[in-house]
Amino acid sequence: MALRLHKDDPIAVALTEAIQSGDVESLARLLHEHPGLASARIEGNRGGSRTPLHQVADWPGHFPNGAAVVGALIIAGADVNAPAEGRSSETALHWAASSDDLEVAAALIAAGADIEARGASIAGGTPLDDAVGYGCWKVARLLVDRGARVDKLWHAAALGMMSRVEEFCAKSPGPTPKEINDAFWQACHGGHRRAAEYLSAAGRMSTGFRIMARPGGLKSLQRWRLDEEPS
Repeated sequence: MALRLHKDDPIAVALTEAIQSGDVESLARLLHEHPGLASARIEGNRGGSRTPLHQVADWPGHFPNGAAVVGALIIAGADVNAPAEGRSSETALHWAASSDDLEVAAALIAAGADIEARGASIAGGTPLDDAVGYGCWKVARLLVDRGARVDKLWHAAALGMMSRVEEFCAKSPGPTPKEINDAFWQACHGGHRRAAEYLSAAGRMSTGFRIMARPGGLKSLQRWRLDEEPS
């Protein structure tokens, strides 16, 4: 049975500090002094738990020496596919995807992380669901490059993968109006005007459809969509 520590336990506090400060030397010392610590369960106040690998990828991510910390934990026995316990069963890779932490995501995948693991905070899906849903494009691209399945229209639209968008729309039966509506929004989310135009031309958009304002380049897509609609 895995070691379980409350997050305020002095060992858990020291572990978290070493991990998130990127202090690999202190981390190695802790792992040597406390066998099983690499696969421990760190429990929160509400009963859920996470592993040390989740701590590496915790929001906002991008902690120093992330890849080296992942490597030290894996060598010490951490399970790269261990899920969190609580509101979702996300793996550390889900968490890295949600913070767009490319370095940590790559290290986890290299260590054998399951890129198709279920349990995401978005629809209980894969790390790609989290990456696309939260607009974490670097890790989304990494996951696709490493072989993640793009098996949803909204994924393909958000990533500007036109050949996949066209394949989904050519299927019989084709996507529902809601699926096209969602995919259109995701194309705008990802900044892919060509995909947005293609989906708009599919003629299945909901009456009175409006995209939500988004900063930067997405505002131009909003203006394009609103300008073309009849008053």
